[in-house]
Amino acid sequence: MKIHDISIPLADKTAVWPGDPRVSIRQVSTIKSGDEANVSMMRMSVHTGTHIDAPKHFIDDGTTVDQIQLEKLIGEVLVIDLGKRVDVITQSVLEQHPECDTMKKVSRILFKTRNSDLWQTSPGQFHEDYVGLDAIGAEFLAGFKLDLIGVDYLSIARFAETQAPHQKLLEKDIVLLEGINLFGVAGGIYELICLPLKIPGCDGAPARAVLISE
Repeated sequence: MKIHDISIPLADKTAVWPGDPRVSIRQVSTIKSGDEANVSMMRMSVHTGTHIDAPKHFIDDGTTVDQIQLEKLIGEVLVIDLGKRVDVITQSVLEQHPECDTMKKVSRILFKTRNSDLWQTSPGQFHEDYVGLDAIGAEFLAGFKLDLIGVDYLSIARFAETQAPHQKLLEKDIVLLEGINLFGVAGGIYELICLPLKIPGCDGAPARAVLISE
C-alpha cells in the first residue's frame, strides 16, 4: 500500500485567493518562555489550502460542511490526467478524454492539470491563469452521478468565471475538493480519504486529503 498526501502545506507563505487573509500562525505560549506548553494560533479563510466547498458556499440555503455525508469523501476515486496543454476544462476536453466513459461510472473524480507544477515551483504565488472548469464543462459533469469533484488549484472554476461552475455543481450536492496537489500522481483509480474539519453552519473547511494505491 502506498499513501499519496495530496494536501497543501499551510504556512504564512501559502498562496491564497485574492482578497482572502494570508495564513498567520503564531505561538501564544511557549515552553522556552516558561509556559507549560507550546500553543499556536492560526488565522485564515476556511477556503485556504486544501479544502472543500459545501453547497452553502455559493447557495445561501445550501448544505453546510458539517451536514455533508462522510461517505461522499471516502472511497474509490478516478484521477484524470489532462496533461499540460489544457488551459480550460471544457465539455469538449472531457468528451475527448480516453477516460470519458469511466467518468460516467464513478462517484468521485480528481483532475490533474499543469496546476500541480505550480505547487512545486511557486507555492506562495497566486496564478490567475490556472486551469479550471468553465460553465459548460461544469454543467456536463453535473449530469453525472458524482459525489465529489477535485481540481489541483484553489478553485474548480477558472478565475474569469467562478460563480456559474460552482453553482451548477453545488446545486447537485457535489462536494468540491480544491487546493490539492497531484504532482507525481499518475492517472488511474485510487482510494480517497478526505476529512474536512467539522465546523457547524460553515460554507467550507480545511481538509487533509490522501490517495491510497496498492
